Amino acid sequence: MRRFSIFVRRFFLPAVVVLAALYGLAAYLLAPTFWRHYERQRALADKAMVTTTSLGIPGDPLNVGIEGARDDLICAFAQAGWQPADPVTLASSLKIASSVMLRRPYHAAPVSNLFWDGRKEDLAFEKPSGVSPSHRNHVRFWLALARGDSGAPVYLGAATFDRSVGLSEYTGQITHHIAADVDAERDLLMSDLTSAGEVVEIYEVSGVGPTLFARNGGGDPYFTDGEIKIARLRPGCEPHEAAAAPSAPQPTLKDRAFRCLAAVWQWVS
Repeated sequence: MRRFSIFVRRFFLPAVVVLAALYGLAAYLLAPTFWRHYERQRALADKAMVTTTSLGIPGDPLNVGIEGARDDLICAFAQAGWQPADPVTLASSLKIASSVMLRRPYHAAPVSNLFWDGRKEDLAFEKPSGVSPSHRNHVRFWLALARGDSGAPVYLGAATFDRSVGLSEYTGQITHHIAADVDAERDLLMSDLTSAGEVVEIYEVSGVGPTLFARNGGGDPYFTDGEIKIARLRPGCEPHEAAAAPSAPQPTLKDRAFRCLAAVWQWVS
């Protein structure tokens, strides 16, 4: 018994103390540093990073942004092959319904309204993918800051890919179902704007955070590394030939780790 007490005092208790200290170091110092990055546009820090439906149901996550004037934004999207979505009216609603059923193109098909910061989107754009608007790339934007860090306006957006038309799991209403990998749509949009020569720089700010098991306003599952990629536009919407290659953030260890987790999630689901 005495030998056991000596063992506990000399080896076991010190080992417990060391393990507890290592845990505290890893959990409260190293892990937060691993997931956090230097922030720009700090005025965005306290804002919600998920949209809502008209019923207040959490919608699509914010995953893209634009730094630049509204006219430059509209011009840049036109150069990149994205066009403004028609407003939601009875005529446009009937037209998109017939386009889906008859598999006819409608390249300016309306998008349903989502809400952020108490208001619906200020701008919406889309890019066809397939014959009918049941498959399309689209993004909604809200003016988040009238003057960002550099003095230019900052818009935040939610970019997703519509993979089909069906019924909402929450309300039973007819809606588009989105693809789960919203990061892929974010990266496609950044790539299109970059290829059009309208981007000076791409940087990241924190969004919803790493998320594997979330659902949007229609009940569709999605996953994201939680970052918002923001494209700083070239003022005046200069043509492609005059544009230089923009700088872009390099994938971090955290980004690579999340993509591995996302790949496993897709495989098991």
